[in-house]
Amino acid sequence: MCLCKVNKERLIKMGIKRIIPCLDIYKGKVVKGINFVGLREVGDPVEYAVQYAKQGADEIVMLDIAATKEGRQNMLNLLKETVKKVSVPITAGGGIECAEDIRMLLDAGAKRISINTAAVRRPELIREAAEEFGSKCVVLAIDCRDMGKGQYHVMINGGKKDTGIELTSWASEAAALGAGEILLTSMDADGAKNGYDISMLNALCRTVKIPLIASGGCGTVGHFIKVFKETECDAALAASIFHYGDLTVDTVKKALKNSGIPVLMDKEGACA
Repeated sequence: MCLCKVNKERLIKMGIKRIIPCLDIYKGKVVKGINFVGLREVGDPVEYAVQYAKQGADEIVMLDIAATKEGRQNMLNLLKETVKKVSVPITAGGGIECAEDIRMLLDAGAKRISINTAAVRRPELIREAAEEFGSKCVVLAIDCRDMGKGQYHVMINGGKKDTGIELTSWASEAAALGAGEILLTSMDADGAKNGYDISMLNALCRTVKIPLIASGGCGTVGHFIKVFKETECDAALAASIFHYGDLTVDTVKKALKNSGIPVLMDKEGACA
């Protein structure tokens, strides 16, 4: 099956799982840390995007974690350069505050945008984005901490501020406002390579019916298998294991296929 003829919505309906490398970008470079701190420079975003596209990534997420005006222009330039070299759909985000920010990213070549802090501060931004650009373009990113006893709090400002908002409550509101997909990152698991937070993901899967991307903690191919076998997540995102060459996207997909999990093996990238 050729990926370039199958859009994301059809993949989801077919039960096909997506593998998504993530590029956190600071001052024009890919960086990675643990639990959102201790950032280390990894390399050039465009080079990594090309590499992951060749490996068969279904999508690529590019996040401007500086989110300054200067950083935004750098991000737009990187995005334009990246889409010239890869056909894989790009989801871009970081510092989005209004519809104009979204429009700039889409005009630069992003297929979808990711919003986080601004949506928590002003939830109507989700509705505005969905109405103007379509729900399928709107990915709500949620950074979350496990507070114990089954309570999960939404964090903002790059994970620095605890809003006190409960995960499932916020996700339900966002879905009703028009979010087309949720990217859920466990801050406790992020970068630790001990596996995705299955309990947190299942709490969300039981609450909302829009597609869910698992993020935070993947360290082995077994973690990919586990998240798809034990949750209803539609996609899994990872960074460190791909950036440092521990695994490649095609290796992960082969292992998933051998475990009976449906994936697309063509190295072309799924259509928007």
